[in-house]
Amino acid sequence: MAINPRRIELRNPVHQAYLVLRVVFVVAPILFGVDKFFNFMVDWPHYLAPWIDRIIPGTAQQFMYVVGAIEILAGLVVLVSPRWGSLLVAAWLGGIIINLLTANPPEYYDIALRDLGLMTAALTLNRLATAVRTRTSTVTQELGPDQRPSAAA
Repeated sequence: MAINPRRIELRNPVHQAYLVLRVVFVVAPILFGVDKFFNFMVDWPHYLAPWIDRIIPGTAQQFMYVVGAIEILAGLVVLVSPRWGSLLVAAWLGGIIINLLTANPPEYYDIALRDLGLMTAALTLNRLATAVRTRTSTVTQELGPDQRPSAAA
């Protein structure tokens, strides 16, 4: 009987945590990015620090269109490459934290703290993606030729 490494991995709590964080960091940036175009959840330009608004060309809403596009792209990068996409999301969240801390002190400190938690989770996804990739490669290498999963598995 062939061993299916994917089944083994799905039972592993480390792999489960990796999958949860990966789904969250694909879906959330894409949804927040799309909302930058429509402002359904919140009036996003309101959260832009005045000093940033002064140095960027165009309006705050036009800048939010760029922000939205970057967030959508970040979610897609996590989908394709969670190891590198997670670092992109973490860096992006770091920029958001700086914006919030300087937007209208101390009005957005609570949101900045929440985003610090998200940044920590994105960095955790990076570490888990690295561990899962390494472990999966090791499991596949340890299987004999007749036990390796087929392309259909």
